[in-house]
Amino acid sequence: MSFLPLILFFFLGLNLASITNGDDNHQFVYNGFTSANNLSLDGVAMVTPDGLVELTNDGIRVKGHAFYPSPLHFRETPNGTVQSFSVSFVFGIVPTFSDLNSGHGITFVIAPSKNFSDAIAAQYFGLFNSETNGNDRGHIFAIELDTVKNTEFGDMNDNHVGIDINNLTSLQSYPAGYYEESGRFKNLTLASMEAIQVWVDYDREATRINVTMAPLAMAKPVRPLLSATYNLSGLLMERSYIGFSSSTGATSARHYLLGWSFSMNGGTALAIDIAKLPKLPRVGPKSDPSNLLQIILPVATAAFLVAVGATVFLLVRRRMRYTELREDWEIDFGPHRFAYKDLFHATEGFQNKNLLGTGGAGRVYKGMLLGSKQEIAVKKIPQNSKESMKQFVAEIVSIGCLDHRNLVHLLGYSRRKGELILVYEYMSNGSLEKYLYGQDGRCTLDWGQRFHIIKGIASGLLYLHEEWEKVVIHRDVKPSNILLDNKMNAKIGDFGLSRLHDHGANPQTTHVVGTIGYLAPEIALTGKVTPLADVFSFGILALEITCGQKPMKQNAQGIQQTLVGWVLECWKKGSVVDAVDANLQADYDNAEAGLVLKLGLLCSHPSEHSRPNMRQVTQYLNGDMPLPETISNPGFGLFHLMQERESPTCTPCHIHH
Repeated sequence: MSFLPLILFFFLGLNLASITNGDDNHQFVYNGFTSANNLSLDGVAMVTPDGLVELTNDGIRVKGHAFYPSPLHFRETPNGTVQSFSVSFVFGIVPTFSDLNSGHGITFVIAPSKNFSDAIAAQYFGLFNSETNGNDRGHIFAIELDTVKNTEFGDMNDNHVGIDINNLTSLQSYPAGYYEESGRFKNLTLASMEAIQVWVDYDREATRINVTMAPLAMAKPVRPLLSATYNLSGLLMERSYIGFSSSTGATSARHYLLGWSFSMNGGTALAIDIAKLPKLPRVGPKSDPSNLLQIILPVATAAFLVAVGATVFLLVRRRMRYTELREDWEIDFGPHRFAYKDLFHATEGFQNKNLLGTGGAGRVYKGMLLGSKQEIAVKKIPQNSKESMKQFVAEIVSIGCLDHRNLVHLLGYSRRKGELILVYEYMSNGSLEKYLYGQDGRCTLDWGQRFHIIKGIASGLLYLHEEWEKVVIHRDVKPSNILLDNKMNAKIGDFGLSRLHDHGANPQTTHVVGTIGYLAPEIALTGKVTPLADVFSFGILALEITCGQKPMKQNAQGIQQTLVGWVLECWKKGSVVDAVDANLQADYDNAEAGLVLKLGLLCSHPSEHSRPNMRQVTQYLNGDMPLPETISNPGFGLFHLMQERESPTCTPCHIHH
């Protein structure tokens, strides 16, 4: 009997199967993934009929993972050093809209587990969340190919490669590209819709990590793009998984793997056969039509127009139901626009059973996008004045470009005659107001939740005021505009009254807008709004959350009294924590509660020059800096009360009640 069939079967399998010569010398190569049934996929990841691993689809804020199914032994002995290894892979990024950057790229990762269910999409790549990012116990090594500039992680630009150690603040990073033989550097665009090959090599003797990349048709450059000295023996677990993770943010893209090879202690990773790799899909029109198409296209077009002409009237009438409006200002924000028809179906025709709430600004409905199955919140605002249109545009221009864990993400918008529509991520726990004043008027939050929410609001305001490229002043910080996700994390929403200006620029005089009880007194006096006006509102809100009472209350004699005045009286009588919500029944941290109450008074001081900025506020809350001594001065509270009683009342017609 001949062994030739067995030998042929073995070598044909090299396209898709792994070759294992013991755990200490593991090798495999995938020249496409058509029959790669052994890959471990999760999230939206899938293998396409063409043999591509599609890590993400066109959904917004989705994540996908693809891992080699079994863990590899990275050490020769349980306590030995991590062995040398070499990885090569071919990837491609195809934006949903060809003129957009596509977030948030792709990562090669080595981790002790394939379970990333707690990880967040967008800037966290589906690898981390706000708690796990930077945790030294993660034992995660990653190479990021990032297409979005995230200032919170110190990214250099929106097209770079980074070496990550338990943290998305890279150990080392560099703009994407490669070095020619002459030594000249050439840029590569990660989201170019072209296949790019990457090599990752680790030398255990030199403890050196090299990352190299090049266009697909090019041989591996001699000089690596990135080279860093780091001993992975102090990071990687003895048994670890290798694979890829990717995610999208406010803009979507498809992230693909075309091929992948790996070798441990066997020299360079096995060569990927480029001729056998699948092709990337394309966005937009294809190449020039053939001569045959040029001949028959006019004839086919004429026949089609004749056939369609009989049904035009009926189609027009039907489409009138979904008629939309478009204006010149939308050119820069067009990719964020939803078709009204998609929102109509997502909310089942805006039925009352999907109504989440109503208010002066409109009605909010829960919906689910049919394609991505993503839950959304859709706000319909009547276009009954120039002011409503102004607030609608302000929200799109401001929040539409923001990306922070403590801000509600605006996914997009739509417009129809007489209606303005905003689409947000769905917040399953609704607004903070619902928890502060439930059905019986009592707050249902424990102290730990309250303190976490206060710190989250402060973090979001710090990002708006100092950490984004422009200064964003919210101007309406209050409980109904603070939303809670499924883990009770606070997210600031409703930017309809917000104002933007450049860092270092003087804010302009504006109309008096806001909500009585949260409005800084200097706004009524000067009309100028600065970030310190938001600080004032935050101070009132921090007191409200801690005390479980609204900014205006009645005392025992039935006389109207401000919450600030009442907290000051408690402090004057000897114990500021007497103002803490009685529903907590003394089940709270005395030091934390005292800190928040005093900080709330400091932030809501009538004199804006006496208030801290939001960076100082977060430092106080995190215990990185003690409260200023001036707040313990007896004259502080007296001046506070005097100024409060003398501050003028704002014109109600410009103010939200």
